[in-house]
Amino acid sequence: MTRNRLGAKPEFRSYAWPVMAEELTEEERRMLRDALLKLQSELDAQLVGLADGVRPVDLDEPIGRLSRMDAMQQQKMAEASRRAARKRYDRVVAAIAAHKRNAYGDCLHCEEPIGYKRLRARPETALCLSCQTAKEKQQR
Repeated sequence: MTRNRLGAKPEFRSYAWPVMAEELTEEERRMLRDALLKLQSELDAQLVGLADGVRPVDLDEPIGRLSRMDAMQQQKMAEASRRAARKRYDRVVAAIAAHKRNAYGDCLHCEEPIGYKRLRARPETALCLSCQTAKEKQQR
C-alpha cells in the first residue's frame, strides 16, 4: 500500500474516476490565501461569540421549568455550533500552514491538484472531490 506525503497509510481508497484539475496559478493561490485568512478571522470571532452560549445553566436561577429546559437546549445547540466552528477553524489553520509550505491545493490522499473551483467553495478542504466522495462512502 502506498503512503501519502505525510508518511501515513491512506484510510480509504478512491474508486471514482479521478477528475484532473489544473495546478493553481499564483493569482489563484493569492486569492485563496486571502480567503483563508478572512475565514480564519470570521471563525475566530464566531468562536468568541459562541463562548457565552456554552456557559452552564445555573440551576439556582429562579426561572420556570420550561424556561430552564429551553436554556439547556440552547446551551447544547451552542456547544454543537462551537464544536463545528472549532473543527472548521482547525482545518483553516492547517490549510494556511500548507499554503506556507507550498503544499496547499494538493489532495492529501492522492496528491493530485484539488482544483480552483472546489477550493474557492471550501478553501480549507484537504481532499479532492474523488477522494472526499470515497471517504464519505466508506464512512457510511
